[in-house]
Amino acid sequence: MGKDVPRFSISGEDRRRYRDKVRRNLDVLARMLRESQFEFDRPHIGLEIELNLVDGRGEPLMRNADVLKAIADPAWATELGQFNIEINIPPRELGGGGAGELEREILGYLEHAQARAQELGGGLLLVGILPTLRESDIGEEALSSNERYKLLNEQFLAARGEDMHIRIDGPERLALHIDNIAPEAACTSVQFHLQVSPDGFAPYWNAAQAIAGVQVAVGANSPFLLGRRLWHETRITLFEQATDTRPEELKSQGVRPRVWFGERWITSVFDLFEENTRYFPSLLPLCEEEDPVATLERGDIPQLGELCLHNGTIYRWNRPIYAVVNGKPHLRVENRVLPAGPTVADIVANGAFYYGVSRMLAEEERPVWSRMSFRTAEDNLHRAARDGLDTRLFWPGCGEVSAADLTLRKLLPLAHEGLDKWGVDPAKRDRLLGIIEQRCLTGRTGAAWQIDTVHAIEESTGVARHEALRLMTRRYAELMHTNEPVHTWPIGG
Repeated sequence: MGKDVPRFSISGEDRRRYRDKVRRNLDVLARMLRESQFEFDRPHIGLEIELNLVDGRGEPLMRNADVLKAIADPAWATELGQFNIEINIPPRELGGGGAGELEREILGYLEHAQARAQELGGGLLLVGILPTLRESDIGEEALSSNERYKLLNEQFLAARGEDMHIRIDGPERLALHIDNIAPEAACTSVQFHLQVSPDGFAPYWNAAQAIAGVQVAVGANSPFLLGRRLWHETRITLFEQATDTRPEELKSQGVRPRVWFGERWITSVFDLFEENTRYFPSLLPLCEEEDPVATLERGDIPQLGELCLHNGTIYRWNRPIYAVVNGKPHLRVENRVLPAGPTVADIVANGAFYYGVSRMLAEEERPVWSRMSFRTAEDNLHRAARDGLDTRLFWPGCGEVSAADLTLRKLLPLAHEGLDKWGVDPAKRDRLLGIIEQRCLTGRTGAAWQIDTVHAIEESTGVARHEALRLMTRRYAELMHTNEPVHTWPIGG
């Protein structure tokens, strides 16, 4: 969840002080890594889920402040758009009983929040992009009242110096100019966190990068945006474009985008924080009172506030996280490639697949990233986002193979073995990975269900596209609350 910021004006001196402070933070992080300051016992996982708010018709409900007040639970927070909220699930160990209770715990949170939202004439929807969004829903007035988002909007536009041009070509085409970052709010995702040791960070991050394309292929759930059918996971390209601070000239010069896959496999978590500092100017130059050097030298653990804030404005698909919990520093890989939904069962299954496969890839003697170029991994991500399970991906030893076949023949067996190593109960392992298997066998992801259902509604009723999307969204909401995985959902409105 984002950090709140005060309203203030930014000067050149603010930026200079902040840059210097970030670099001091980076030096302190390097020292902490050299001196083995990080304690690591057992890995923990965490989960953030972004949701949409809809009214009784399935249209966006712009009342997140009212809904959060009614929910009255600090686990819930605002997100960028007034039709978004987010829940932060408490961390737990992956093996044993902790992971087994995850699905039930999320359902409990959602049941309570859904009841409160219904009292206000609305409801919750777990979906990558709300299908009923119109262009009028993504203006600056749709931004949440949190000052962080208003300041981010100002700084993104100031950095770019002109309106943003969003262009997406799929089965249909979308092209629009926009003068704010509200289109980013259309992208609702799930973020899987994995706490790792400093030595383990690089292999787990590399593994997450290597399988990003497969994750998106089997979890795609964002085929419609502003009435157009675009990519199976349109959220990937929309997020990349909606937060791009570069005018065309800087793109031509090779300046890195703030939504970034990266450019190389890494050997240390320091590589990522150092790249962030070297390549990206600040967006929110806020300095804390803490002197990180003095804090470390007196035996305490520094918060590294400026480094963490800067890191939070660079949107890597797998992001490094530094945090201090109960006085102890730790590192996490934050996996950000997947959309929300369609159900809690689907989300937890996606997590089980990710955690299982990444465990095995991170521990391979001859790692996959030594046999696959970084650019190929990035290409896999965008291919999968465009075409979903139908896409063909490159994998070492397999060549180009369909995403479904790669998952069924190669990666699901790895996921089973990896979950065993994490200590996940076999019955829960088999149920969750069985959901992934059935998606591949049926070809039914959330995106495929949405596409087929809208087509069926249009064919049978002759209604216009927005009405078909609205009817589909209402049916989606009904099925979502059954928690039956999407591969079991019937087609039709």
